[in-house]
Amino acid sequence: MLWAVSYGPSRAADAQAHVFAVYTDRLHQASHISVLVQEAYCMSRRLYWPLPTSCSLQSLHGGYMEVENHSSDTLFTFLYLTFDVTSLLFCHFPLETCLNISHGSESFRKRRVLEKNMLIVSVTTAGCNDFPTLESVENYTLNINDDQCLLQSQSIWGALRGLETFSQLVWRSAEGTFFINKTKVEDYPRFPHRGLLLDTSRHYLPLSVILDTLDAMAYSKLSVLHWHLVDDSSFPYESLAFPELSRKGSYNPVTHIYTAHDVKEVIEHARLRGIRVLAEFDTPGHTLSWGPGIPGLLTPCYSGTEPSGTFGPVNPSLNNTYEFMSTFFLEISSAFPDFYLHLGGDEVDFTCWRSNPDIQKFMKKKGFDDFKQLESFYIQTLLNIVSAYDKGYVVWQEVFDNKVKVRPDTIIQVWREEIPVGYMKEVEAITKAGFRALLSAPWYLNHITYGPDWKDMYAVEPLAFDGTAKEKSLVIGGEACMWGEYVDSTNLVPRLWPRAGAVAERLWSSNSTRNVDFAFSRLSRFRCELLRRGVQAQPLSIGYCEQEFEET
Repeated sequence: MLWAVSYGPSRAADAQAHVFAVYTDRLHQASHISVLVQEAYCMSRRLYWPLPTSCSLQSLHGGYMEVENHSSDTLFTFLYLTFDVTSLLFCHFPLETCLNISHGSESFRKRRVLEKNMLIVSVTTAGCNDFPTLESVENYTLNINDDQCLLQSQSIWGALRGLETFSQLVWRSAEGTFFINKTKVEDYPRFPHRGLLLDTSRHYLPLSVILDTLDAMAYSKLSVLHWHLVDDSSFPYESLAFPELSRKGSYNPVTHIYTAHDVKEVIEHARLRGIRVLAEFDTPGHTLSWGPGIPGLLTPCYSGTEPSGTFGPVNPSLNNTYEFMSTFFLEISSAFPDFYLHLGGDEVDFTCWRSNPDIQKFMKKKGFDDFKQLESFYIQTLLNIVSAYDKGYVVWQEVFDNKVKVRPDTIIQVWREEIPVGYMKEVEAITKAGFRALLSAPWYLNHITYGPDWKDMYAVEPLAFDGTAKEKSLVIGGEACMWGEYVDSTNLVPRLWPRAGAVAERLWSSNSTRNVDFAFSRLSRFRCELLRRGVQAQPLSIGYCEQEFEET
């Protein structure tokens, strides 16, 4: 397939509009992509993942389409990468060969004689150079019939989602002919935050693996990469303000770090796929890798009256701690453009604080009789620091459970399944308190079992709690989490996919989309599509794909 793209402003007088015209030509065979009427609508041979909100088949006859074009040279790079996102459907040539960008109306008119089939992508607001946000509009409509092949969206981000759906409409017959369904799709996500957590501390993930994961996320319409950059095990983030953090805290300060350039590349790769990057720097616990680079940051643990030589959480009693955090998070706020930072706050072990005489004196001075109060003091101070940088924040549920005073716009992420209560009871309590909630407790992809565990993940209903409509609206989505204790670049991809796709559909599609058998047939096909696109997704059950995965 050869794709040629022309871009230009639409004729809409009341909006800034962008129109992409795409037309196709088969290089090796005389057969063309045909518009074919299927016998059933969305449940026909060509099956979507995730399932659109609304889709219907129009009873029209096949034919070819021709659409007037208005050409422009702007946003060449954006278009170039947009079609990289959709993997150019069935194109097996290098991107430079497959994508031919026309640079003027005369050039385009000369190319139009090759084929009449054309996809018009109309975006009614500008902002291609912006970053996606929690509030981004991802709605789109897609109409394919005798008169037109039109993808419409209010935003670039909706257009990207629609292009992915369009790519799934094209299918290949047993004879090798490519067809595209006549159809009408009206689609939008159920939740705005559809995330995937990657842990790059316990095992370092090469940059290429992260970028490939972003590609697969775009295929399933996930919208947030939750990047758990650092933890007890290692500190791979190369700080410009505190270079000793990665020099002394990473596994290898040369090969196992993420430079400022790497971070920018991840963020830009994500942006061009409509994906936000939510960076997490978890404190005061999970910080052992911070200690070697910043002496005095961690709390010395005691055995009786003497230091034991070991260290615990961040020391909350020292002014130096907050001076460091202020400078460090100023850098982080600049390096990561998303409005939100994830500040952690989970699993703080009080044993070391309890053993330290200086901590005990500090608590007595402050009038604290509970270590949760000490933890709250630290976290509240940190939240005030981050708020001063015009950032919002996400925290793990312990911050809420320990009654830390947080801003009303704080997002609480629920990760514990049964402690202190069932996760749905936790979501209920968070939303009744007026806070927004993210759900990840039932979607830990690093927990593996024999058989189709994706069904359990698919069966989760994020709003299955007693609450008012207003309270349920505070659930803004969820995340599939891949913690890295037993995962690195050798097994990450097959452990992620297609299981993460089950979570992706639960967060995108209507709550009425629940039939597991219907999901199995579509997820199996989606898994084959992932293989065709080079993603080494593991099988769901016995079966095969027309194009099996091969190492390149």
